Amino acid sequence: MSREARRCVHLVFFLFVVILCCGWLAACGDDNISGSDNELEWNKKIAVAIVHTHAAMLAEVGKNYSTETERIEFIRTAIDSVRFYDDQSGYFYVYNYDCVNIAHATQKDLQGQNLYDYTDSRGKYVIRELSAASQAGGGFVEYYWIKPGSSGEKKKLGYVEPIPGTDYFIGTGVYMD
Repeated sequence: MSREARRCVHLVFFLFVVILCCGWLAACGDDNISGSDNELEWNKKIAVAIVHTHAAMLAEVGKNYSTETERIEFIRTAIDSVRFYDDQSGYFYVYNYDCVNIAHATQKDLQGQNLYDYTDSRGKYVIRELSAASQAGGGFVEYYWIKPGSSGEKKKLGYVEPIPGTDYFIGTGVYMD
């Protein structure tokens, strides 16, 4: 199979996964939850499911790119337009374990930057903690981050998982405001 044919197959697979996840999220909307504790638990389940699905997809399709530059461009394209939650505040980000941003769906200026020493407004080393949670197999980290469409940092519960076969991790989260 030619390189272009493989890329077409990968794009179709990627679109299928996105459509499947978006349909699942739409079918499981806010009408099925009541109360803030239940809503948080539901959003945590969504974060785990969608991050796990995308980590698996990025790992599988990423195997077919021969250079790191191609792999990174694919990852950036794959997460760029994916948004979820009613207010569209759900998005993906990808870092390597050394805290260098590989891709960020809403803050393109972070791409390529090392955020090892970045602290949120409360002094937490956000990316270090996300990297550690990912290297432990995945997990949740509470921190403060700029919410798309608003000013200043907002409390966020992030979920990260490693992308199998890479030294990258993917994450998303739910803003707690």
